[in-house]
Amino acid sequence: MALVKSTLRNRPVARYIAPMGGMDDFFQQFENMLQPFAPRGEAGYFPTPFPLDLYESGDDVVLEMAVPGLKPEQLDISLEGRQLSIRGTVPEVEEGDGEGGGRRYWSRGIVRGEFQRTVTIPAGVDPEKITARVDQGLLVLTMPKAVEAKARRIAVQAQ
Repeated sequence: MALVKSTLRNRPVARYIAPMGGMDDFFQQFENMLQPFAPRGEAGYFPTPFPLDLYESGDDVVLEMAVPGLKPEQLDISLEGRQLSIRGTVPEVEEGDGEGGGRRYWSRGIVRGEFQRTVTIPAGVDPEKITARVDQGLLVLTMPKAVEAKARRIAVQAQ
């Protein structure tokens, strides 16, 4: 589920009703001015470059994370308790003047360098049976539920 920052700007009807509608533009301009100075990945300024889904499917908990262009050897996955951490590196590219070497950017939106995403997985996952694979830019972790975590039907007996 993606979280979207709600502002008057993305609610067009409220923009005309709100008494401080002009202030919304002021705050948006102020935020745009501060954006270049914010650390990479700071919540509220940059969307996460590696979105993920965590869901339950039958007897498994599945995590799918977009990792476009990354190879399995560029990823490091670890589990400590219920904290699943995924680390990786998107290779840096040499900048230059565009002539004779390097790149001269007109627009830059790809976040490069090291990244880490940590997510709390549901209780009852068997850590010894977790598998991971990368398929066409999608990291898929399949985490089977432990036997004691699976739903069981309990028969009710009459006395």
